[in-house]
Amino acid sequence: MKKLMTICFSVLVFGKILFCQLTVLTSKSDLSFRPEGEISHTTSLGVFSVAPLLRNDISPTSNTSTNELQKQFNLAKSLYDKEDYFDAITEFKRLLFFDKDSTYTFEANYKIGECYKEGAKFSKAILYFTYAEWSANNTNELYNSRISIVRTNILRRTTSNAVILLDSLQKDPRFYNKLNDINYWKGWAYIFADNWEQASEAFGKISKKQPLKKLCDKVISERYSVTAANILSVVLPGAGQIYTGNILSGMLSFGWNLLWGYITINSIVENRVLDGIFVGDLLWLRFYFGNLQNAKKFAIERNIEISNKALSYLQYKYQGEKP
Repeated sequence: MKKLMTICFSVLVFGKILFCQLTVLTSKSDLSFRPEGEISHTTSLGVFSVAPLLRNDISPTSNTSTNELQKQFNLAKSLYDKEDYFDAITEFKRLLFFDKDSTYTFEANYKIGECYKEGAKFSKAILYFTYAEWSANNTNELYNSRISIVRTNILRRTTSNAVILLDSLQKDPRFYNKLNDINYWKGWAYIFADNWEQASEAFGKISKKQPLKKLCDKVISERYSVTAANILSVVLPGAGQIYTGNILSGMLSFGWNLLWGYITINSIVENRVLDGIFVGDLLWLRFYFGNLQNAKKFAIERNIEISNKALSYLQYKYQGEKP
């Protein structure tokens, strides 16, 4: 029994010595393949390396990371320049995910906003322009992101939001040198709000000869007054419609009102009061109030046509900066 235990103990000791020798050989073999400056450690789970902690030794890795981020930015921007906005958004978002130091946060968010704006996703565009504003590194980036929010609000017809933001920029002393630009976009906001008078005033603060001021003044001179059309129709049925250029409709309205008015009055004069009341209520008043409604409707429709003509010019022929 004692001999058996002695033999087993000897086998265990020999096995342990053999295992240690094999471990040392493996460690030396692994160390020969490590870059200079690295240390190889062996555990029961395998071999792993520990990089040195000196900062100058990890600078190549840091440079490689920066270069990769630059490549990613260039890829995303090239897609944007090619107007491949969907893929550009994906690549800019990928850049944001890997950019742990926020080196490209402003540029990426700003470009994503531009992509969404080009795709008419205005709410998402404003969201990313706001992200860009939060990550702005200087006043120029801050101003550009806010103006982009303004321009997007103009395009989605939330012009009141645009005017509020422009007013805040106008009051900010950091942007006193941007007043002409602020007034320019304020004029555009008023144009999209169909407020050509205030648009003309905003452009006039830049210059009395500003081309868009002249356009606004031209639109104002061509537009019809809804109030004037109503007053004319009250005084003389059909006159308001003739004023807006609807001559045939105005003449018909005048004729019907003249006919039923005459019959109503004549019935009352001849003591046929009940006939007069029925004709006046069911026919004369109907055409009279119809004349008022048509005068207002025609004035509004003509004004819309004039505004749309001006907007069409701005969209297709105007060479200046647009929202």
